Amino acid sequence: MTTDPQQHTPEGIEEPKPLTIPVHVSVQVDGVVLNQPEMRDILRAAKQLAIGDCGCRKEKGGCDKPLEVCLGLNDEALENVDRFGWRLIDVDEAMDVLARTYRAGLVHIAYRRSNGEIHEVCSCCSCCCGFLTSLTARRYKDALITSSFVAAFDPEACTGCGLCIKRCPFGAFSKDADGRTLFESDQCFGCGLCVGTCPSEAIHFVER
Repeated sequence: MTTDPQQHTPEGIEEPKPLTIPVHVSVQVDGVVLNQPEMRDILRAAKQLAIGDCGCRKEKGGCDKPLEVCLGLNDEALENVDRFGWRLIDVDEAMDVLARTYRAGLVHIAYRRSNGEIHEVCSCCSCCCGFLTSLTARRYKDALITSSFVAAFDPEACTGCGLCIKRCPFGAFSKDADGRTLFESDQCFGCGLCVGTCPSEAIHFVER
């Protein structure tokens, strides 16, 4: 989809539920465990994959994040090829897209129907994505969705580089008056942007 997925939900069809999926990490949302242990399994399970421009960034403009990053799965893929000119891709290219957007600091959010089928994976920025913006505007404990993993922070291993503060769009990391890095787990959305990029390996994932 090229804009907010809910804007394209046909009348009478249940609106999709969003969840965050860190690459290579299993996912749980609303008490339902998705069996795919990593994103590659989710993409491999799809009969069709398609890629198109992020409608949020395209509409707002002025954002320097990658544009052609939205992934459609199965019927959603074919529909977006016909309606919006998306192009069909294979699993390897889709994984390359996720790796590229991860490095760019984008949050991977998947949307699924009530039957559990994931039909879209977005790579979202907090400056353009309406859904992600709404999450970052309030404390995580007030949010409506969860992930099954959360970051764990080891202050003894931290070198104070501040990269986690720059990478986290949810404000889970900060510095105190003495320059020490602080971490608020209830602010962590489980997107994994901090975990794979911490140079001192002071952050890792644990089950929430």
